[in-house]
Amino acid sequence: HSLNDGCFCCVCADGNECTKASAQSCGECIQAGEKCGWCTDEDFLKQGEQKSTRCDEVEALIKKGCSEASIENPRGTVSVNKNQSLTDRTKDGVKLKPDQITQIQPQKLTLDLRSGEAQTFHLTFKRAEDYPIDLYYLMDLSYSMKDDLENVKNLGTDLMLEMQKITSDFRIGFGSFVEKTVMPYISTTPAKLLNPCTSDQNCTSPFSYKNVLSLTADGFQFNNLVSKQQISGNLDSPEGGFDAIMQNQIGWRNVTRLLVFSTDAGFHFAGDGKLGGIVLPNDGKCHLQDNMYTMSHYYDYPSIAHLVQKLSENNIQTIFAVTEEFQPVYQELKNLIPKSAVGTLSSDSGNVIKLIIDAYNSLSSEIILENSRLPEGVSISYISHCKNGVSEKGENGRKCSNISIGDQVTFEVAITAKGCPSNGKSETIKIKPLGFTEEVEIVLNFICECECHKDGIANSPVCHFGNGTLECGACRCNEGRIGRVCECSKDEVRTEDLDANCRMDNGTDICSNNGDCVCGTCECKKRDNPEERYSGKFCECDNFNCDRSNNKLCGGHGRCECRKCICDANYTGSACDCSLDTSTCLASNKQICNGRGTCECGVCKCTDSKFQGPTCEICPTCPGVCTEHKDCVQCRAFGTGDKKDTCEEQCNYFFLVMKKKKEELPQPNDQPFINHCKERDANDCWFFFTYATKNDSTVEVHVAEELECPSGPDIIPIVAGVVAGIVLIGLALLLIWKLLMIIHDRREFAKFEKEKMNAKWDAGENPIYKSAVTTVVNPKYEGK
Repeated sequence: HSLNDGCFCCVCADGNECTKASAQSCGECIQAGEKCGWCTDEDFLKQGEQKSTRCDEVEALIKKGCSEASIENPRGTVSVNKNQSLTDRTKDGVKLKPDQITQIQPQKLTLDLRSGEAQTFHLTFKRAEDYPIDLYYLMDLSYSMKDDLENVKNLGTDLMLEMQKITSDFRIGFGSFVEKTVMPYISTTPAKLLNPCTSDQNCTSPFSYKNVLSLTADGFQFNNLVSKQQISGNLDSPEGGFDAIMQNQIGWRNVTRLLVFSTDAGFHFAGDGKLGGIVLPNDGKCHLQDNMYTMSHYYDYPSIAHLVQKLSENNIQTIFAVTEEFQPVYQELKNLIPKSAVGTLSSDSGNVIKLIIDAYNSLSSEIILENSRLPEGVSISYISHCKNGVSEKGENGRKCSNISIGDQVTFEVAITAKGCPSNGKSETIKIKPLGFTEEVEIVLNFICECECHKDGIANSPVCHFGNGTLECGACRCNEGRIGRVCECSKDEVRTEDLDANCRMDNGTDICSNNGDCVCGTCECKKRDNPEERYSGKFCECDNFNCDRSNNKLCGGHGRCECRKCICDANYTGSACDCSLDTSTCLASNKQICNGRGTCECGVCKCTDSKFQGPTCEICPTCPGVCTEHKDCVQCRAFGTGDKKDTCEEQCNYFFLVMKKKKEELPQPNDQPFINHCKERDANDCWFFFTYATKNDSTVEVHVAEELECPSGPDIIPIVAGVVAGIVLIGLALLLIWKLLMIIHDRREFAKFEKEKMNAKWDAGENPIYKSAVTTVVNPKYEGK
């Protein structure tokens, strides 16, 4: 779709958003995305390339050969038009009118929006001290609120005294509601219309909504008028409070507006009016006549969404003062109405003043930003910077809590446009803190065309005898004309005649099957990858079908032009995979391939079959350097070893340098390549030397004169150690035997003691003992 159809270009899965847009003009290009630029150089396009090739990311255009000066890439801007300072004063200072108080800064901005590019600005909010307050007390006067009315009668003066602690400019008003005056909400019998209560109760006639007192600074007048109010009655439990809220033309000023909604029942909402035969939706307008709502029987109850809209439009903050029974219902309602609070009303409304003060403090301590409806394709985001360094994004970025009077908070606002609106005209949006009358006006201007559009040459001869406008380096064709320079008419094109011009060497393939024949000229197809392109008069060339190395086009060391690699410096080969740099072939001794091979394409080809490795330094079958030169070093330095007799003939291939100690030998850092050797001679002594190959292929050997010979063993310490060991082992065994004996004796003695304690001694008479005395009793003796 084009942008004129109301659709906006998006980032596609393949390629970038600029090339996928197929932009035919600079204006279309810059609307495709914030990174898109348009090359205005008339000679930029190569043979076979379409006009849309001019549109690409800026870096890609430069890479293709377009100079930075020829690239159109307009950027958005932010301008501040009105920036009054925030009001900083105390309650005891000079009294200001509401329109003289500034709580949000700046007040007006102008944004020039480039598609896809976010424009960011900061809004600062500061709660002013002694800010005026208007409070309207809307009360349910159904019969169940009879005892509450008595406490509200003195609300005016009492609330005035409390609110004067917050502001010196306070006004209060009073309104009441009952229900729609139709069946089945009220009884329509004549007697009940006069007195809806029982015969012993004196109640006023039912009504929908009555504005008893518009906003006034006279608290005594409030008390006087409220004291004259009478309770009314209705049949059902839900009340018509929403009808009353919609009738809000009661003298509000452009200050903090508080609506206290006091009830002990639920509420009717849109659709409930059908019970009474009322089907017309609420029109949201004020219908007060002599301070009475006159259309309650004609319009249905408002919906909650309609109510939210009206409260927001009129900057009214709502305080629901309801009984504990209906707390859950109104808590749910609070979640739907921004800047609203719910307080628990005592059974007789005795706590209403404290409830209002607490709710006001809660509402005024939270700042929530709200914006008006955004134009099509425009989005907005917020980041809040609140007290104590707390920052939030997303929906929480709109708000800050626990804001006291005098506290200053900042919001970072970003506005982004996708494309241009259909009319291309400026739009105005507004941002305001909910519940406050101040707002920020933001004018949105959309960048829909490039600067070079103004310099376009209409009916330019370049565009095929004036069939288009030469604009930003390309022809924008007139209606009915097509082609790169508008050379064809849509109505006169004969395809069979023109296709012959698009066949290479009179072949059968049109544009090499890589393009379309437009007006006898090949326009090459676009690839999914924007870096890949077809080119040439017949689209016979491309920049992606060259030889590859390591899975990279031209080995990553060249560019592909018409299916051939153009190699970078120091590279050659069909795939630019042959490096001319010999640094990768240098061995540790700084010789190319260690002097045993040739460097081809940056890789060593070893000529000596014994050597291998990336630099021909590895020789698996060669003896070690130290072992190989040990005998020659030994014979030349010390005159010993196996070659001492043939030393002159076989060992003159190196230059010998003698050092006193091994610590004086060259270290690894002293020369590019050096071997440290440690070898043993016939006397089992160690000698030390270094073997180094110089850059000029000469060999230098440094030898330490000092040898390390093993010394014989010291007999005395060995014998003494053996004797001491035997003595110690004997003492240890003796001690162990003695300890075992002591343990055994103690166990035996303990056993003896235990048996001794268990022995028992009998002290009874001998059973075989008989006394020598015999006693005989006279049986006849009777004790006389």
